[in-house]
Amino acid sequence: MICISLKELSVKGETATPGTLYLVATPIGNLEDMTFRALRVLREVDLVAAEDTRHSRKLFNHYGISTPLTSYFAHNESLKGEKILDLLRQGKSVALITDAGTPAISDPGFLLVRACRDHDLPVTAVPGASAVIAGLSVSGLPTERFAFEGFLPPRTVARRKLLHALREEKRTLIFYEAPHRLRAALQDLAEALGDDREVAVVRELTKLHEEVFRGTAGQAVEYFGRDRVRGEIVLMVGPASAQVPKETVAEALLRWRRDTDLPMRQIVKEVARQFGLSGSEVYRESLTLPDDENA
Repeated sequence: MICISLKELSVKGETATPGTLYLVATPIGNLEDMTFRALRVLREVDLVAAEDTRHSRKLFNHYGISTPLTSYFAHNESLKGEKILDLLRQGKSVALITDAGTPAISDPGFLLVRACRDHDLPVTAVPGASAVIAGLSVSGLPTERFAFEGFLPPRTVARRKLLHALREEKRTLIFYEAPHRLRAALQDLAEALGDDREVAVVRELTKLHEEVFRGTAGQAVEYFGRDRVRGEIVLMVGPASAQVPKETVAEALLRWRRDTDLPMRQIVKEVARQFGLSGSEVYRESLTLPDDENA
């Protein structure tokens, strides 16, 4: 296996026909989840830009791929991106891969793709494994409409704020989550969306210890609170039911004030939108609230 710098690969001048950037999906666990096309592209391109060359070398060794590797990750995207653009202008072909799954989906790649589009350089997807789609397919939750929200915020206040904002979402929601934060995320989810909200948690997709949990948010809190959680996590939440639990305007104002750090002006706007009322009506109601909601 060869790891080289982009300077070593570059040549002087440009070609009339630019090279292509290939976004190649790689396995999310099981190494057999590679397409024939992905293997061919990785063997034929001039260079493979990998999130972690050490990780990708295992895949390359498994399939006998000898294409030069260079690193491309979150903290060197700008520098490496410019150099990759230069190679593409010179007619070199480059494949972009991440440690697992599809490039640019909660992984490095978006900035490079946008730069290629801005400079009229061709970009081609070589689809394959995706934890989002694989997790959804085995979740047992509705699949007709769904929204991928990426990683949940790591901080409690931000996470709760996001979950409250998604409280009435009618699509299946898909999140990535770190194993050490899963229990806290499930607790916040149960509080924001209700203990009876349907969820699915998929752990270690396609790997030896793959696990799929289906149940309510409350059941998930109990189940994943028993032992230390390990592995990659896809957390999915079923759509809100047509019947939203009823509460008064005052109760909604108190709930938003208790569970978020938004200023009252913003809370009034959110509650007015929820109830279909004017901001002035909700504002007048807010003036009647006690200073301490527990008083």
